[in-house]
Amino acid sequence: MKQKLLDELMEVSEEEQKYLDGQGDIEKQLYAKEKIEEIDRELLLKRGQLITVRPHSRFVDFPEHRHNYVEIMYVAQGSITHCIEGKELVLHKGDVLMLNQQVVHSIKRADYQDIGINFIALPEFFEVPLSMLGEENVLARFVTSVFRQKDPVSHYLLFRLQENEQVENLMENMVESMLHGYANEDIINQYSMGIVFLHLLNHLENLSHNSSMDYKETVVQAVLGYINSDCKNASLTRIAEDTHQSMTALSKLIKQKIGYNFQELLQRKRFQMAVHLLCDTKLSIEEIALDVGYENQSYFFRQFKKRYGMTPHKYRKENRKDKK
Repeated sequence: MKQKLLDELMEVSEEEQKYLDGQGDIEKQLYAKEKIEEIDRELLLKRGQLITVRPHSRFVDFPEHRHNYVEIMYVAQGSITHCIEGKELVLHKGDVLMLNQQVVHSIKRADYQDIGINFIALPEFFEVPLSMLGEENVLARFVTSVFRQKDPVSHYLLFRLQENEQVENLMENMVESMLHGYANEDIINQYSMGIVFLHLLNHLENLSHNSSMDYKETVVQAVLGYINSDCKNASLTRIAEDTHQSMTALSKLIKQKIGYNFQELLQRKRFQMAVHLLCDTKLSIEEIALDVGYENQSYFFRQFKKRYGMTPHKYRKENRKDKK
């Protein structure tokens, strides 16, 4: 994050100065009309706003509470400790914590160097990001649950990103635009958040085991993330190590949850990629086979013909985008 923006975020606010001067409790009127147990969006969002940002208040313990809005915390520097459902979650620089409206949590005292950025958003803000997520996945389910009024879901997702540069740049741009009140930035921020979500989908291996999602589902989503991000080199052995599963248990879980075994999933993705390269590039068939993970050219040709009913050469001839 740019040092100028970080310096701005580190400035001690009037509220924080009171805590430094000895005020031991949260300044309730800033957050709630009645009890601090529910933080009120009307005190944090201006009329007509779908989202705003607010640096997390340091130098005080924040008591147990919930929100009537969605909160996403991004840690720009240092660490922030949340307590959720009896678990202590220590967020470090680069981590992203997504909290639905019904999540009851508290936050331990943060020090001067600990900079957490709270994105405070109404459910409507996520309509654009949801449209970008497309198919059913762990993030789409989280966002969909945000819109439930009668039966909201108490979900939180914690992504430990280890200072992902792309996410950091997107977060920085959104923070800067909202802090400085740039005009006509709402739709840009919606698309920026959608792109953040797409980055998170490509890094599901970093979805914390503590997140309040079914862990088996989390593991399966991580497997799909590995295959989609690097189908050439994806291996069940590596995924089993990274998800702390045995090879046998992981194979059984994939088959149970998806209906295909790992090799079938991997082969489907590889041939999807091969078809894309055949239609959209001028790479040779041999280069394409290697690019998607097949060193055995004969095996690639046999499997391609079995799947598509024709050779790769014929498929390219009939489906090239630039054919006349």
